[in-house]
Amino acid sequence: MANDLRGSVDGWDFKSYVLGILFYRFISENLAVHINKGERETGNADFNFAQLSDEEAEFGRKDTVAEKGFFILPSELFTNVRKNAASNPNLNVGTMNLLMRLYPTRPIPSNGKATPIRS
Repeated sequence: MANDLRGSVDGWDFKSYVLGILFYRFISENLAVHINKGERETGNADFNFAQLSDEEAEFGRKDTVAEKGFFILPSELFTNVRKNAASNPNLNVGTMNLLMRLYPTRPIPSNGKATPIRS
């Protein structure tokens, strides 16, 4: 069955892609819950980070990166990307670019193994 799902894509590449998407979904949902909880604790009961414009969300980028170590714009949250997936002809490229911004790597050395950039 796995071979039918991945088609002609190499098994390792397919696994890396699927795990990357699962990671992206987890941190996307985790970030939205974190920000929503903080806003709701301040009395903003109807706040929903996923519904903010990217421009409005930029206001909290610095604090969010300091707290969580990363930041995802509302338009790039998994829920919003999934909602618009059917009409996005650049879905794969856009998702890969997002993952590279979230988890950058050094150039791949001759041994073929990328290493994460640590601050």
